[in-house]
Amino acid sequence: MKRAASIDNRMPLFQNAWLERLTVVSLSWFLVTWGVLLPLIALAGWGAVGPLAGLGLAAAGLLVWSLFEYAMHRFLFHWKARFAPLKALAFLIHGSHHLQPNDRLRNLMPPVVSIPVALCIWGIFALLLGDTGTWAFLGFMLGYVVYDLTHFACHQLPMRSGLARAIKRHHMRHHHIDENANYAVTFLFWDRVFGSHLRSLKR
Repeated sequence: MKRAASIDNRMPLFQNAWLERLTVVSLSWFLVTWGVLLPLIALAGWGAVGPLAGLGLAAAGLLVWSLFEYAMHRFLFHWKARFAPLKALAFLIHGSHHLQPNDRLRNLMPPVVSIPVALCIWGIFALLLGDTGTWAFLGFMLGYVVYDLTHFACHQLPMRSGLARAIKRHHMRHHHIDENANYAVTFLFWDRVFGSHLRSLKR
């Protein structure tokens, strides 16, 4: 793993060019990938339950996502590891983002990571709920896609009014004032529930 600036001013994470390409994804490829996969997930669950039950399960999956988003950002992405290989892993997962937060090709999770993780989570839903778990999984993945697009927007778009402005302000304070607060990106209320809402604007 390298940390020197690359030619295009992007911090390389691997010396191997093929591995390095797997760490980036453009907005257009992200949209194409999940624009195909989300309907396929819905198709896989078609007929397992009725429409109302499907919506309820999807809503439950979205709620699970909201907690997963918060917990992953707080406890995995900001893991204070002491063992050198684990510190390197933590840097690879999220530390690099804090050093170069506005790299538009690393503001979205690359499919090489998100798809295998998603398949594991689908398996967990299937074990817990059987065929109907696909609808909960669909809600979970809808939450993920909204989260990643919101995160991208926070770093790449103005977001000057209403809820969008509040979301961006919340996340920018995490980056520029205190990285040990404001972990939520889309469901901001979890920071208040768990006491990690930024209370002071002083560094």
